[in-house]
Amino acid sequence: MKNNALIFNLLIITVLSFCMQFCTPVGQTTTSDGGGKMLQLVDRAYEPEIRTIKLHPAFDDPQANLLPAVTKLGQPNLVLQFDDLRSERDVYYARIIHCNYDWTRSMLQDLEFLTEFNEFPINNYDFSVDTHIPYVHYWLNIPQVKLPGNYVVVIYRGSNKDDIILSRRFMVYDTRVSFAGEQNLIGAGSIAKLNQQINFTIGYGSQDIINPLETVNVTIRQNQRWDNIANNIKPSFVREIEKQLEYRFFDDTKMFKGGNEFRFFDLRSLASPGRNVDFVKNTVRPFQVTLVKDKTRQHEAYSQYLDLNGGFINDNYDYRDASFSNYAEVTFRLGSPKINGDVYVTGAFNYWNLTSENKMQYDSVQKLYTSTFLLKQGWYDYQYYVKSKSLPPYALEGSHFETENQYEIFVYYRSLRPSADLLIGYLSLQKNDR
Repeated sequence: MKNNALIFNLLIITVLSFCMQFCTPVGQTTTSDGGGKMLQLVDRAYEPEIRTIKLHPAFDDPQANLLPAVTKLGQPNLVLQFDDLRSERDVYYARIIHCNYDWTRSMLQDLEFLTEFNEFPINNYDFSVDTHIPYVHYWLNIPQVKLPGNYVVVIYRGSNKDDIILSRRFMVYDTRVSFAGEQNLIGAGSIAKLNQQINFTIGYGSQDIINPLETVNVTIRQNQRWDNIANNIKPSFVREIEKQLEYRFFDDTKMFKGGNEFRFFDLRSLASPGRNVDFVKNTVRPFQVTLVKDKTRQHEAYSQYLDLNGGFINDNYDYRDASFSNYAEVTFRLGSPKINGDVYVTGAFNYWNLTSENKMQYDSVQKLYTSTFLLKQGWYDYQYYVKSKSLPPYALEGSHFETENQYEIFVYYRSLRPSADLLIGYLSLQKNDR
């Protein structure tokens, strides 16, 4: 009897442990025993030595890294690149995580969205040559997946999946719906001065959708940003006979702020620095670069010029070989009275994250906000973001409906088999394209 009771207790403990694995909210983070790291399903570097992370279409064109990390199902053409600021090569592996539309981890097993074992060695690398800071440049062609949807590629060291060095999001879509848009871009009245409105209709004639109000989720992204993404957008009208979902956004809360064209600087050459670079101190290694002092644009009229919509391109005019590209300490300066809130430097180069690294410090004597980053040679877009209870994020930049922006529309369908959010439609469009 005692043996039977012992076996029964062990069985209960095993069942409870198994259930707790599925009750844990793994959608946002996964704990680690490797250095206290926590996996977050976002774009992030987990070590300060991991720099210049890019995931983009693998086209033979320098402009390709400005394109979003989105590919069509059956066309695996995405490449991940990053630098490790260490002189010796390390052993890295990648794994893929499937996510729901809201970037929480799905319940799918690996073999439901992959055709092979979920561990991919990173065998492609180059050593830097005669650079101020030695580094190793790695790249990986993202493996093909079987289902359309949201994914995160996680890079870890050696055989320890908890020793994470970076995570990066990408999307794979299938064309099962059609889009029809309208030319109306802005709202009416005073809100038209700040906002951009997108009206569109989704046709799902080739896709059997049950209860679209509950099973279809639409996400809109501006300039590949994650900090102001619009999730879980529901249709204004459902026409089941025509199999159409109409999206019309009339109020301010359902519009995107147009923002302003991005600020930029040209650091493709350290010997002859380009626009918006004030001076370079070349007596130290790495070089120290100070940008031209910026000022607030809140009350300035809209000024049209071509930007990269917040992106960056690594390039080296000093040596045409990318292996010679240097890192430099770049200091941003913003002349402004102290505002009621925190100021951040944001752009694709820091993954649009608001962290202590890109939070600016205020000098009350000089009335100056400053922040310093270690950046690789190239052309960079950036903006100043305000985090405040009383001020809008664009308080230092201004917002105009005339601003040129890139928008992406993602259409997710919650299927029964497999039980996952499938990305069944994708549209990329330019507003005020010139």
